[in-house]
Amino acid sequence: MMNTWFFLNSILLGVGLAMDAFSVSIANGLSEHGMTKRRMSAIAGCYGLFQWAMPMIGWFCVHTISGLFSAFQKFIPWIALFLLLCIGGKMLLEGIRKKSSEELEEEEKADAGTRISTGTLLVQGVATSIDALSVGFTIADYNAPEAFVCSLLIAVVTFGICMVGLLFGRKFGEKLADKAGIFGGIILIAIGVEIFVRGFFGI
Repeated sequence: MMNTWFFLNSILLGVGLAMDAFSVSIANGLSEHGMTKRRMSAIAGCYGLFQWAMPMIGWFCVHTISGLFSAFQKFIPWIALFLLLCIGGKMLLEGIRKKSSEELEEEEKADAGTRISTGTLLVQGVATSIDALSVGFTIADYNAPEAFVCSLLIAVVTFGICMVGLLFGRKFGEKLADKAGIFGGIILIAIGVEIFVRGFFGI
């Protein structure tokens, strides 16, 4: 039944699930500190979409192929670690190369930062939301409309939190200039390790 506790629990669940996306949003804001509010909305919307989809996919799997889904769960931390290490490592290397090139120093000051590609954004969306598949077990007792509304609330909360992260990253990205890519890469790698440790060791 969709009562006050249902909505409150869904919102709190959204806050918890959005923390990884929030951190990645900060990294993206650092890297692409010249992004417009429209682009920020698109990026936050992408994360929100994935945070809606993953719990719904998890809920569907619980009600159809729960055995296979349970077996797949153990690979989730490894997948998130691999994806974020790849993205973070690439961002870190690009930041180091820029920092070591004196010829680009003046261009970087006027630059809007490194634009996050659509492919990178989609990979980030998967990496930061894949652990939300497990929410399918948490909401297994919900019927389809309740699961949909719960996932939708998670998506809305994620969107709002990611907008804050992008604003925060953009503000400091302008000040950090050529170091922004390096910090952004480090943040993504750290998130990947954190997700892996939390998922693998059940912390």
